[in-house]
Amino acid sequence: MYRTHTCGELRIGNAGQRVTLAGWVQKSRKLGGMTFIDLRDRYGITQLVVEADADADLVEKATSLGREFVIQATGEVIERQSKNPRMATGDIEIRLEEINILNKAATPPFTIETDTDGGEDLRAKYRYLDLRREPLRKALELRHRMAHEVRNYLDSKGFMEIETPYLIKSTPEGARDFVVPSRMNPGQFYALPQSPQTFKQLLMVAGYDRYFQIVRCFRDEDLRADRQPEFTQIDCEMSFVEQEDVLNTFEGMMRTLFKNVLGVDIPNPLPRMSWFDAMDRYGSDKPDVRFGMDIHEITPMVQGHGFSVFDSVPYVGAIAVPGAAGYSRKETDALTDWVKRPQVGAKGLVYIKLNADGTVKSSVDKFYSPEELKAVACEAGAKEGDLVLVLCGPKRKTQTQLGVLRLEMGGRLGLRDPKVFAPLWIVDFPLLEWDDETQRFYAMHHPFTAPKPEHEALFYSNRKEDLEQVCANAYDFVLNGSELGGGSIRIHNADVQKRMFEVLGIGPEEAEYKFGFIINAFRFGAPPHGGLAFGFDRVCALFGGNESIRDYIAFPKNNQGRDVMIDSPSEIDDIQLEELQIKIDVKD
Repeated sequence: MYRTHTCGELRIGNAGQRVTLAGWVQKSRKLGGMTFIDLRDRYGITQLVVEADADADLVEKATSLGREFVIQATGEVIERQSKNPRMATGDIEIRLEEINILNKAATPPFTIETDTDGGEDLRAKYRYLDLRREPLRKALELRHRMAHEVRNYLDSKGFMEIETPYLIKSTPEGARDFVVPSRMNPGQFYALPQSPQTFKQLLMVAGYDRYFQIVRCFRDEDLRADRQPEFTQIDCEMSFVEQEDVLNTFEGMMRTLFKNVLGVDIPNPLPRMSWFDAMDRYGSDKPDVRFGMDIHEITPMVQGHGFSVFDSVPYVGAIAVPGAAGYSRKETDALTDWVKRPQVGAKGLVYIKLNADGTVKSSVDKFYSPEELKAVACEAGAKEGDLVLVLCGPKRKTQTQLGVLRLEMGGRLGLRDPKVFAPLWIVDFPLLEWDDETQRFYAMHHPFTAPKPEHEALFYSNRKEDLEQVCANAYDFVLNGSELGGGSIRIHNADVQKRMFEVLGIGPEEAEYKFGFIINAFRFGAPPHGGLAFGFDRVCALFGGNESIRDYIAFPKNNQGRDVMIDSPSEIDDIQLEELQIKIDVKD
């Protein structure tokens, strides 16, 4: 055996034992006549010492070691004279008797330390080296533990883990598919699944009433910190359930994860909020409720005073930023520029300052009296010393802009503590979204989401106004401003599914071509069913206190969807193209 113990295992109780360790040289240093070596593996670091009176060959070998050399070291565990309380093994060291160099290493392009000097691009190119660093090791250990807890919980609730295919039929409804050419079927393509949605529903038809899978999914869409082209879902489905059954089951799963992984108790039951309340109060369907600063509509109070900007729009909303009345003109101008950025999209910003001395100052004070401005500020929930920020325009668009501004101000004020958790359910989503450009409805979730039973009459109406009022039997699990999971009660009746396709403008032939297999399956006795999928990468990142999911994926892609370590995607050779009967025509 190369080792008797790991580098994070030995303690003062092992003193006097002769042990063998194996790992990577973190660093070495000479102090007087002694040589100290920090040896690292994924379990931790142990200090090795070569004493001044050691064998000359041993001293020479110890001093020749470079960073990241792979070595085997044998010696006696002794108590350290100068203990290091920051290390788990800091009470002991190994008095070396023998060193065996298993592999030399080139000088790494960045330091393999918690605080490294390597930039993101460089570390991505040498990801296998970056993974040696403690923060990434802890991230992947957290991911492993959470996957283990998920499987244990779902197994205890009678769920069965079943794999579904990766090579499926393209159904481009939502994000773009990744497509895979078929050599055996020239001119035809598989798609990589955006989710196992139809397959898990077919499993319910097949009688496997509690299914789950920790599964890889693929979407060809623009990337950001919490999105990757390939990602992992905790995918689940249940038969003979209503919405309450699904929420209770997966609320229990999240409660178990919080307790067993973080030692945190979350509310029981979790708060619930309708989609409409979330948009009205927070400007987001994934609200961060760790802090207040709710959105307040002030339209009736500010219109009719001669300020044409407010008079010409259907909606005016405001948030009160606590303690920010001291913002200077330069700072409020900078905020105005910030909301005009394309990422926010506002045309301008109005402010009202409730100063601590009781006076009021506003960018529109020539249109309103001090009393009127104070009344508006109070309506927005402001107190003395607060800053009120106002945006206007179309209702939902303006609420979304205020929601983005609210998060920005919450971040600036330190109100978004990653160690504070505020989970909740968002329910009662609209079933459909109207798109003015294409003049058609789209499914807000996906075309297999059932409408609320009480909205059945509206669902069968041909009036656009009625269809816009239909709520979905859907739900999202939201934590700290991120949607961690979403699902719905599914359509299990072929006639209802046919009506959904009609509303979405999917004709009978197109529906049969894309979804005929599931429509036909419903004819053979589909049970009432519903489910939910959690974004496992996001759950891991938030549990680890990060917004980016990349550290919680062993080999992630960059913002351009590239793996710079293996230089992928890449061209394929002409022989492969010929076998696939594909001709490449690259446009300039």
